Amino acid sequence: MTAALRDYDPPSLCGRLCNARTITRTLMLDTIEHACRRFPSSGQSQYSARIMRLIDAEAWCEATLALMQLELPQWQLRRIAYDEGEWHCAFSRERELPDWLDDAIESRHADLALALLSAFVEVQTLAVEMSRRSVPCVYPPDPLYEPIACENFN
Repeated sequence: MTAALRDYDPPSLCGRLCNARTITRTLMLDTIEHACRRFPSSGQSQYSARIMRLIDAEAWCEATLALMQLELPQWQLRRIAYDEGEWHCAFSRERELPDWLDDAIESRHADLALALLSAFVEVQTLAVEMSRRSVPCVYPPDPLYEPIACENFN
């Protein structure tokens, strides 16, 4: 298991984001620690510094969008809507497709920043699962295993 997958705990993080009333610095830093793989890399130091400045300024929505740009540049914000006391956010890889054709990741929360951050974590979960092998590993057979022919041609 890679280091990125070992520390990543999406159900726990999603539950914390869902149950939170407002976003805090601690929650944002925990999300970065447990869901972001590119954030601490040395080649991205200017982006990381920008995100930390946004967190220090408590600009939660902007920090989440900057994280999205850093971590998953192929994903884009497709829709933000406010309906019946909740913010609905959708991220998509193909923003130009009609809604019914698009495979967007959506989330909702009463707080806009938490709705964006929840959608980001869900996209990260999908990205981690997509990066896993599509073909299972083949292990050498058991030394006690002996193949037999069982065809009956009569």
